[in-house]
Amino acid sequence: MFGKRSGTSEARVVAPAAAPHAAEPPKAASRPAEQALTPFPSDGLGAALVPAPPANRVASPINTVPTSVDTRRSETYYEVKGTIFGALIEAIDLAQLARLDADSAREEIRDIVNEIIAIKNIVMSISEQEELLDDICNDVLGFGPLEPLLSRDDIADIMVNGSGAVYIEVKGKIQKTSIRFRDNQQLLNICQRIVSQIGRRVDESSPICDARLPDGSRVNAIVPPLAIDGPALTIRKFKKDKLTLDQLVKFGTITEQGAEILEIIGRVRVNSLVSGGTGSGKTTLLNCLTEFIDNDERIITCEDAAELQLQQPHVVRLETRPPNLEGEGQVTMRDLVRNCLRMRPERIIVGEVRGPEAFDLLQAMNTGHDGSMGTLHANNPREALSRLESMITMGGFSLPSRTIREMICASVDVVIQAARLRDGSRKITHITEVMGMEGDVIITQDLFVYDMTGEDADGNIIGHHRSTGIGRPRFWDRARYYGEEKRLAKALDAAEAANNAMRG
Repeated sequence: MFGKRSGTSEARVVAPAAAPHAAEPPKAASRPAEQALTPFPSDGLGAALVPAPPANRVASPINTVPTSVDTRRSETYYEVKGTIFGALIEAIDLAQLARLDADSAREEIRDIVNEIIAIKNIVMSISEQEELLDDICNDVLGFGPLEPLLSRDDIADIMVNGSGAVYIEVKGKIQKTSIRFRDNQQLLNICQRIVSQIGRRVDESSPICDARLPDGSRVNAIVPPLAIDGPALTIRKFKKDKLTLDQLVKFGTITEQGAEILEIIGRVRVNSLVSGGTGSGKTTLLNCLTEFIDNDERIITCEDAAELQLQQPHVVRLETRPPNLEGEGQVTMRDLVRNCLRMRPERIIVGEVRGPEAFDLLQAMNTGHDGSMGTLHANNPREALSRLESMITMGGFSLPSRTIREMICASVDVVIQAARLRDGSRKITHITEVMGMEGDVIITQDLFVYDMTGEDADGNIIGHHRSTGIGRPRFWDRARYYGEEKRLAKALDAAEAANNAMRG
């Protein structure tokens, strides 16, 4: 059989106590060694593992009601899995396995596990055996217990708080799942497996790391000694099918007229900032805006962990790098943005502005790179502009406040505010223009706003988007330059008509 070492026999398949990666049974000290090969009672493994009959089991279920108990698997399940996993590590040739593609490796592991089950004479049903096989394959080749969650497209966030608590966000609400890890070491191994794919590391000497999954999902890992109760892993999942503005309209995130305004903003190279809180949909909205960039434009993106999903053919993606063990080799966001200016960009897109790179982005916006975009954390458009000023000041630039504000006014054209409301829904609450300065104050005007009027019996927010009645935005001339002024006027008129209909 593939992978078995020469001379491998039943004696070579070890019990959990001898396997370095296996979970130790709770009563290993008092159990005779030969009992590891004893079959389960005649009622099968299912009675020992779960309270529900196998016929009612659903693969990888998620509790919709928060609970602190794993209702799906008992300690016996993990004991049996640890026994088989330890035997697998002894029986398999990992070097040879690494040369196979994922599907072939999974099949070989399944063959070896089936043989181990037969050798140890473990009694279990076919469905239980299939579930155990999937779990072990996920542990060896994938991301362990996280695999069922990563395969679900309705989950927005996965939050792992140590080995025993895994939470998810579905439809804007946080739920606790029945999934858990064998121990903190297994969780740490999975964290290391994720970050090593992009050449990063997370351990005691470098306990914080930002990374990404192969599908672009964003990952943050923080491990002991900084995380007291075990490694904490947070995954911001991206949908397999990228959201579009049309879908945001269907979800009620923005009106049809507002979406057309955003489409024009992306098309006519308006310098834009997407502002919002954590989980408000800033990156999704930025992806939607980039959808309307012409295919003949050269775009350069700068991110801490690459997550933007641009569809244009001429895109250069850059990513920051943390320092190495000696504290050297760090490449910051500011380094990337400054280097962009030497790469002949037409648009620069910064995944998240959070430091002194704000100064370089504003410089780029104001020196021929029209249509550049970025996101930042703020609660409303005016706060977003204040945060820009604060980030530039904290970067050590000894410029008067008025000079910084003048630079902001000359660089940023539009601030688009995204928000996650308390019912879990996401809305675009403001489309705001930066008009200029009056004295030392930056003047803005809203094109669209979202008004909340109450909530229904189920706790869902009731509200509506409305146009503020601006007939000619500041970027009108730019729209005319690109031949979009008629469409812009039509969208503004339609929004005003919708306002009148609502008031009538």
